[in-house]
Amino acid sequence: MQNRMMITGAGSGLGREIALRWAREGWRLALADVNEAGLAETLKLVREAGGDGFTRRCDVRDYSQLTALAQACEEQFGGIDVIVNNAGVASGGFFSELSLEDWDWQISINLMGVVKGCKAFLPLLERSKGKIVNIASMAALMQGPGMSNYNVAKAGVVALSESLLVELRQLEIGVHVVCPSFFQTNLLDSFRGPTPAMKAQVGKLLESSPITAADIADYIHAEMAKGSFMILPHEMGRMAWAVKQKNPQALYDEMASMAEKMRGKAKSAG
Repeated sequence: MQNRMMITGAGSGLGREIALRWAREGWRLALADVNEAGLAETLKLVREAGGDGFTRRCDVRDYSQLTALAQACEEQFGGIDVIVNNAGVASGGFFSELSLEDWDWQISINLMGVVKGCKAFLPLLERSKGKIVNIASMAALMQGPGMSNYNVAKAGVVALSESLLVELRQLEIGVHVVCPSFFQTNLLDSFRGPTPAMKAQVGKLLESSPITAADIADYIHAEMAKGSFMILPHEMGRMAWAVKQKNPQALYDEMASMAEKMRGKAKSAG
């Protein structure tokens, strides 16, 4: 019976909603995050929803913390069936404004954090013939302006997931990658970017989203049941991806004019 799941970034937002969605089916959850207060709250909600589990502070940049988390899953659950690499941070800024430190920070969490999560848990997943769920972003497929380091990190998560999909099939390990568009979340709490105007703009995108993190968790649950590899929870995202596959140039032109508008706004705000 598969009913053991590990989630990084479980202290809030989508990570918490995924925990609650599976908790309603009585799953045991290993909840990890750097935000311990958020984790405690998630565990309380999980128990109210019918699940159970444990929490552990974990910084996904530190491989030893992830291997210790895998060890804790082994000790407390006797293994793991599904891992959800969801921890992530937002950032933005035009390429010319982003420092190399901004790049390192973004890649170390949003890309290498997922690589390390997969690596730390692979031995347990081989045993249970489990599933990997990597949370990327529509930014991985669309490469919007003013967020090149985020786009690259998330595109790396898609490429990693595609690589694992084909390598792990023989081991009977399932792989899914989720590319949400912006949605209502507290992702902006971690936002790093050179201009307040840029943060305000990303904030507008988040607020304009008609879909909540709970809706996305429901959609992931349904698509995983169907065995879908690439999971695109937003209708607009699915449409944009279809356009890009047919006519990429149209999308690049659209993004370029968006970049012009953003520069104009940043200038007038500055």
